[in-house]
Amino acid sequence: MTKKIIIFLCACIVGIFCNASFSYAQFKEDIYATDPNIKPSAGSQTDTTQKLFSFKEYIGGLSHKNTLKIGTMFAGSVVLPGTAQIYNKDYWKLPIVYGGIGAFAGTGGYYLHKYSKTKKAYAAWELERDNYELEFNKPYTVEAPALDLRSKKTGTMLMIGAGLVYWGSLLDGVVNYESEKHPHPGRATLYSALLPGLGQIYNGELYKVPIYWGGILVSVHFLTTNNTNYVRFKKIHNEATTSNNYTGPVSGETAKWYRDVYRRYRDYSIVATALVYFLQVIDANVFAYMHDFEVTDDISMQFEPTIISPDNAYALHNTNYSPSNNAVGLKVGLRF
Repeated sequence: MTKKIIIFLCACIVGIFCNASFSYAQFKEDIYATDPNIKPSAGSQTDTTQKLFSFKEYIGGLSHKNTLKIGTMFAGSVVLPGTAQIYNKDYWKLPIVYGGIGAFAGTGGYYLHKYSKTKKAYAAWELERDNYELEFNKPYTVEAPALDLRSKKTGTMLMIGAGLVYWGSLLDGVVNYESEKHPHPGRATLYSALLPGLGQIYNGELYKVPIYWGGILVSVHFLTTNNTNYVRFKKIHNEATTSNNYTGPVSGETAKWYRDVYRRYRDYSIVATALVYFLQVIDANVFAYMHDFEVTDDISMQFEPTIISPDNAYALHNTNYSPSNNAVGLKVGLRF
């Protein structure tokens, strides 16, 4: 159980970091404000060749020598919790972040270790019982040691608490990031990455929240149901194919067929959940960028005469070209 929790927490950290890296290009505030007619200087980088993460920029931001992009600040905080609070000058929050994570994780690890010892003792008893019954062909009379399930539950809840403190430190860093632009695309993106629907609330699009949450809940419901049935028929198949005393109503072949079907449906549910999650992250980012984009109701069409020069006169370098080759036409202009 301890290994599963550690793997789950590591997967969450990697997922958050990858999501931040995936959407890092969207964090550049001037992506739509750049004048295409202005050529970049010789030493500057273009928009498509910016570094994904610069440690020099990050260290300079933590020492308040330069300004960090919200993506850089967030990525650093994922790896080293509390650095977002340092950048935001919320130093008083550092003992809360590290104290909370350390207290919950340390105490949770202690209780999970207690449960692990009872689990090992129970596994040793099972092995001893099987050897005894195989050798003497009679029931093993030694009482089984009890599993400390209470410590397991307590340790699991404490580890979840440590994860919530870590998640809260990331969200706090994004909330307190100073920016003049509202809505800030990077903030909207990270809001939705940390809590689905929060980016839509930040953008003022409340009607989208039940849509995305409904999609996620439905996907998770089918994920849970299909996984439960997959585990059920997998267990039946294993019992039917390995035990000579199996007398269940479901045959091994039938159980194998249902096992494969529910495993496939479970995988589909995982894909659906991930698609809805990333869709709402992209939605928050795009609509934060397009928040100031205005489409006027003043749609007009303008007609005016124009002179059309044949293109082949320039393409073929025709030296015999004369204005008499021009044609009179009509130019149509749309304004919207």
